[in-house]
Amino acid sequence: MTAPPPARIVYTDLDGTMVGPRGSFWHTAGRELTDGPAGALLELHRAGIPLVLVSGRTSEQVVEAARIFAADGAIAELGATISWDAGRGTHRLPGELPAEHAGRTPMEVMAGLAVVERLIAEHPGRLEWHAPWHATHTTDALLRGRVDPLAVDAWLARQGFGWLTLKDNGAFPATSRMTLDADPRQPRVYHLMPRGISKGAAIAWDLQRRGLTPADAVAIGDSVSDLDMAPAVGRLYITANGAAVDGMAALLAAVPNATVTEGAMGEGWAQAVRASI
Repeated sequence: MTAPPPARIVYTDLDGTMVGPRGSFWHTAGRELTDGPAGALLELHRAGIPLVLVSGRTSEQVVEAARIFAADGAIAELGATISWDAGRGTHRLPGELPAEHAGRTPMEVMAGLAVVERLIAEHPGRLEWHAPWHATHTTDALLRGRVDPLAVDAWLARQGFGWLTLKDNGAFPATSRMTLDADPRQPRVYHLMPRGISKGAAIAWDLQRRGLTPADAVAIGDSVSDLDMAPAVGRLYITANGAAVDGMAALLAAVPNATVTEGAMGEGWAQAVRASI
């Protein structure tokens, strides 16, 4: 079998993908020290292949991470904001935010309509703000819990908020900050945001800005929301930890350009990077 050509650009998720437990670039999923991801990152930079960080974090957080990892760009809040030149250049995707709310951020609109408060009340003990990290988001309401996003989307439509959708951005370890009901399942991070905004849509816009095509690009991720990147790139790698999540296998079966790495988190990320060089 002929090896695929080297990528001309790599887009990567951060948490649970490029960085592992507690956001560490230096630990495996099993919390052992490793320099594997750092070595792969150095090889990528030496090959002259741009790296763009794609995350659910805020724009300021992703731009700062891009400086640390010497990335060439930053896509934040699950695709809402695309930045380049260390944040000097910025473009925002509006998605399906209703025209009557133009000039206001999605979070301002959601606050005025009390959407999040109503949604949490609909799921007592199963959904809450992802505090304290939610406070600075402008495009999405950052939540955590254990709910069915499809069922939530149906509820939103019934309430007249069909322009919103709930996106699953992966699991995270339970903490003492949580007030969710006891449950053996790991809680998940969710982003309530306008439809039409996605990591894939942001990558497509960024590729066009750079004069590149999907065939030039590789993406790496670990969550359901990262599957949105597949149509925008030639190859999508999902790290082993993401592929092991309940229901992910069925979703991956419908993504023909997706490959699951052998390693989890940073180790799998390093494998994907080296396969792209």
